[in-house]
Amino acid sequence: MVLELVLCPTCGSNNVVKHGQSGEGEQRCKCRNSDCSRCTFIREYAYREYLPQFKQQITDLAINGSGTRDTARVLKMSRTTVTKALKKDRHLKAFNVTHEN
Repeated sequence: MVLELVLCPTCGSNNVVKHGQSGEGEQRCKCRNSDCSRCTFIREYAYREYLPQFKQQITDLAINGSGTRDTARVLKMSRTTVTKALKKDRHLKAFNVTHEN
């Protein structure tokens, strides 16, 4: 039996425990570090749109003036996925607040 070290993608802590399964049957993990902002995560996502680097690319394209259709075409994902990611992105909200004045 091989033990595999699991690290939290947010804080890098190895204080991680199993925390059930996702709807697709993937193992869900929970970070037990009290200082970590993330509570649960999945080690390997079934959909690449959930990965943080894709969310960052969506934000970067939006800040640089690309529309949702253009972003969806470039990243090869649904327009709905792009719109939902932009609505949830707190970095983009902070960018809009600082540039309104």
